[in-house]
Amino acid sequence: MKTAIVWFRRDLRVDDNPALAAALENFERIVPLYIQSPHANDDWEEGSASRWWLHHSLEELDKSLRNLGSRLIIQRGESLGSLMEILKITGAEAVFWNRRYTPGEVRLDTAIKADLKTRGVAVHTYNSSLLKEPWEHLKPNGGPYRVFTPFWKAYLASGFSVSPEDPPCRMAPPPESLVGDRLGSLNLLPKIPWDQGLREAWVPGEVSAQRQLRRFLEGPASAYAEARDYPGTRGTSRLSPHLHFGEISPRRIAAEIMRYCRPGDHGVDVFIKEVGWREFAYHLLYHFPHTDQNPLDERFLGFPWPTYDGEAYASWTRGLTGYPIVDAGMRELWHTGWMHNRVRMIAASFLTKNLLIHWSKGAEWFWDTLVDADLAANTLGWQWTAGCGADAAPYFRIFNPVLQGERFDASGEYVRRWIPELKQVPNAWIHHPFDLTAQELEAYGVVLGHDYPAPIVELKGTRERALAAFAAIKSGPDSN
Repeated sequence: MKTAIVWFRRDLRVDDNPALAAALENFERIVPLYIQSPHANDDWEEGSASRWWLHHSLEELDKSLRNLGSRLIIQRGESLGSLMEILKITGAEAVFWNRRYTPGEVRLDTAIKADLKTRGVAVHTYNSSLLKEPWEHLKPNGGPYRVFTPFWKAYLASGFSVSPEDPPCRMAPPPESLVGDRLGSLNLLPKIPWDQGLREAWVPGEVSAQRQLRRFLEGPASAYAEARDYPGTRGTSRLSPHLHFGEISPRRIAAEIMRYCRPGDHGVDVFIKEVGWREFAYHLLYHFPHTDQNPLDERFLGFPWPTYDGEAYASWTRGLTGYPIVDAGMRELWHTGWMHNRVRMIAASFLTKNLLIHWSKGAEWFWDTLVDADLAANTLGWQWTAGCGADAAPYFRIFNPVLQGERFDASGEYVRRWIPELKQVPNAWIHHPFDLTAQELEAYGVVLGHDYPAPIVELKGTRERALAAFAAIKSGPDSN
């Protein structure tokens, strides 16, 4: 039987999977393969929350394949060696995969493709993760974009495909003699059961991803332009982890938007723009592969970061800064593996501007704790907030956590959900309880420094300190 391997990576779905669809057009039997390599590339190793999601996503992919008559083969080991082993056992003639775009993944896939071709194995690769390849969308002068607005304006003007591939109806199973490793042997789940909050908040897998998309399009999508900024409401799509693991494609999202929504709906237009922000993140990381570690704006290589304050950083990670909107976000992150995007910006600004702690420390924490920890998006988000990335005039952007809380969580619903020790504090003071007297706070059941911490820094002074540090470098040549 004419056989090919489909190598699953960040495309854990059967719907709109170009590599799978192309293999099924040309081969009678497909071997669906996932390889867990201990050193897959030299990018960042998967964080704890991502590993949890990956376990359940692979479980769901296997269910989808079994519903089609097939099954997922899991292998542990180096990628090339595992591919060669499966090729030998099955007699497969070709390998199909969907492309990846981070620097280490590109290097790895390029080397594997070249090696397989020298051995006479056909390799076919496709785009399943983006609306356009990073090299397909460039400035008129042939260079990459560095600012989002012109990038997205040109993106829309040139158009993109919204024709996803339908899932297969049936697949021939891999050979019965082919036995892979057990999913549990990958040791992706935590040994200490800290994942209850993740289990309560999420259902990984492509079935859940499509259900979540329908829920969003039938409900919050039309109000997304306004509702997305309010963390106390369910105004966002919550599709980011599903997108990261490839459980749903941006093409499928675009196609469903056209099916469900009215043309010109402002909320939907803003949501599509957020999909564009993800495209921009991959565009930047692909063309500027050093940015996962170093700033896009090279002036910031000389930024005067003070001596690292480990105690302040620990307070930030635990949600104990004394600023409720920041602490609520950090506790939501720890419990659910996710944080509302508006609060991500507030928490990141507090770390990089008020605490003057290097943005990479925040990126590391998010990488380990987010279920949607995506190297491109994480890098872009942290550099944008820190002011050293893709932005034309970033240095003076400093989010005031009190004002942000009062504006976007006026009722205090979000803060009270994640900081129950402040639940009796009135709305007028919920975002700055430290401005109440000790007697007033005691009446609301709070003793600062005991029930809830006093602020670890003062906002006005740390803002001025940050502005002075940024002003010291802003006069240098602007790499943007």
